[in-house]
Amino acid sequence: MQIDLLPLQHSPSGTTRTLRVHRFGQPGARPKAYIQAALHADELPGVLVAHELIPLLAEAEAKGELLGEVVVVPAANPVGLSQEFLGIHHGRFALSDGFNFNRGFVDVSRGIADALSRSSANPGYDVSDDLRAHFRNTVAQQKVNSESAALKAQLLTLAIDADVVLDLHCDGEAVMHLYTLPTLTTRIAPLARLLGAAVCLTATESGEGPFDEACSRPWQVAAATVPNAILATPCLAATVELRGERDVSPALAKQDARAVFEFLRVEGVVDGAPPPLPNHGYLVLPLAATEPVIAPVSGVLVFEGEPGRTVVQGEVIARLLDPVTGLSTAVTAGTSGLLFARAVSRWASAGKRIGKIAGSEIIRSGKLLSP
Repeated sequence: MQIDLLPLQHSPSGTTRTLRVHRFGQPGARPKAYIQAALHADELPGVLVAHELIPLLAEAEAKGELLGEVVVVPAANPVGLSQEFLGIHHGRFALSDGFNFNRGFVDVSRGIADALSRSSANPGYDVSDDLRAHFRNTVAQQKVNSESAALKAQLLTLAIDADVVLDLHCDGEAVMHLYTLPTLTTRIAPLARLLGAAVCLTATESGEGPFDEACSRPWQVAAATVPNAILATPCLAATVELRGERDVSPALAKQDARAVFEFLRVEGVVDGAPPPLPNHGYLVLPLAATEPVIAPVSGVLVFEGEPGRTVVQGEVIARLLDPVTGLSTAVTAGTSGLLFARAVSRWASAGKRIGKIAGSEIIRSGKLLSP
């Protein structure tokens, strides 16, 4: 294992922030896997999973079992880690400008047609390496003028040429779930089964350039732009939501780290046959069919039932108690489906998103992710 400390540009005067990067295997070896945790710096289950994954990878490397390269960034957002206001950690948005740390990654699909021009001259030529070179150059050429922009550029530099990208997050209170492209559902299925996911949510483009799509969607664009191009090893990228914010425990972390490690065997990054996949069923649903449940008024939030249950349209899923008047307002499901996530706070202001229901009927378009 090699550990790199990468300084971030545009850190405040008199300070230096760094990314700690753990590298395993031979640099440049294929397949390459990139795994990061806590891009939203207050989402901490992934940090513990990465902590448990690192010794598994070190042991595999010592045994000569690593066939490819693995890069792990256990704390992907040192900017967000430092953001504490009146004793409360704020790691989802940059306090400097309010921008979400997992939005606005550069679109490296620009100029793909020119980058893949060799394919028209030689239809049997695999353009995967040409495409990766184009991606790396696009990331390297972007101009950054803030610390959060420099962070995003550095993370994308580490991941953009990987074959497998796993971005470890969590929700407020939630069951295990994943986000990926519709074209990747078959390939991500072993990970969903190993993790015991309840649902995999898919979108061709969810909006606003999240990290996983910045890595995987350009391959989809390439396939559509140059249909005769051979893309032997497109990137599999997914956001893995490791339950809820409070699900930080050694037992869960060991379990999830082992699942990720065995998935790397499935992907051929680590040598050896993975164990038989669990006979675990889960839902695959379009993200555009997910209802964000909104609080109609302010009040004390009292949920009826836990995340992971199936609800029907019109069913009461929570009540909001006005502490001044004593009036209670019912919050009902606008669609039928799986209540897979809910807010961790028990106070809700009017307009606050308090839950998410994964349904099967398309009800939204445009920007599909939470703010």
